[in-house]
Amino acid sequence: MIISRTPLRISFAGGGSDLSAYYRHEPGAVVSVSIDKYIYITVNTKFDSQIRASYSITEIVDHVDDLRHQLIREALRMVGRDHSIEITSISDIPSQGTGLGSSSTYTVGLLNALYAFTGRFAGADRLAREACQIEIEHCGEPIGKQDQYIAAHGGLQFIQFNPDESVFVDPVICRPQTKSWLEERLLMLYTGATRATANVLREQRANTESSEAQRAGLRRMVQLAHELRAALICDDLSSFGEVLHEGWMHKRELASGVTNPQIDDWYKRGRGAGASGGKILGAGGGGFLLLYAPVERHAAIRAALPELRHVPIHFAPQGSKIIYVEDA
Repeated sequence: MIISRTPLRISFAGGGSDLSAYYRHEPGAVVSVSIDKYIYITVNTKFDSQIRASYSITEIVDHVDDLRHQLIREALRMVGRDHSIEITSISDIPSQGTGLGSSSTYTVGLLNALYAFTGRFAGADRLAREACQIEIEHCGEPIGKQDQYIAAHGGLQFIQFNPDESVFVDPVICRPQTKSWLEERLLMLYTGATRATANVLREQRANTESSEAQRAGLRRMVQLAHELRAALICDDLSSFGEVLHEGWMHKRELASGVTNPQIDDWYKRGRGAGASGGKILGAGGGGFLLLYAPVERHAAIRAALPELRHVPIHFAPQGSKIIYVEDA
């Protein structure tokens, strides 16, 4: 039996520039960090020759081609395993539409577990690259690349997406105390609303391809990612909230489904209670609201948003890893 553990993530700046509609023309960039909320994948030998995949439902099939779960089917094809295997998963956070990159986290963790199960090691770059191939090329999902790379590498990273399809992953080097201060000032609040990410991203992709104004907004979001990295390297958090706020103002113009009156009201109330900035994580439309505020304002913000559930988080220094191996 093999168990992999792969972290979910929060993205601070540059989201949307990891879509090919943008980075194939000019480099995109994001600042992201993995958090201590995980997806666990277990892989075990099945007694007979069938494939058993358990997620929200359970599939038992004779052939890999018969699997309905696209990610499992394509991952098994990728590693070359087509029989006598059981796959299950557990997530610390609801896995659909929450804006924490759960689909890509699942894919990276699944590949890691399957490679270990077949006696092979796959490094972080390979896991991320092949997860992108599965989700974007094989399954046709209209998503970007940042989630796969931060899930595979972990930590606080500046990730650049290049027109030639290469991806550079560079750790953001700052003092441990700076990371601790940043953790303390972040509030992650669950809205309880989920959304169809693909619909938002398809509209965003179409808008990016057709609108120069849209591209200009994304270009500024990339600049914000560079500015945020520079500030963190200098251990300067003085403008962190303002960068989040400006990025959110640009992001909400990328597609009609990114925000709605309810989200705008939550954000306004959070700012009114002391947050200097924030954003909806992921593609938008629901999931988690991230706010940045002095620690002494957190109680007031939570009181102003009683319908939202506070989920404490810490940064996770490692990406996807194998945490259990038992030889049959």
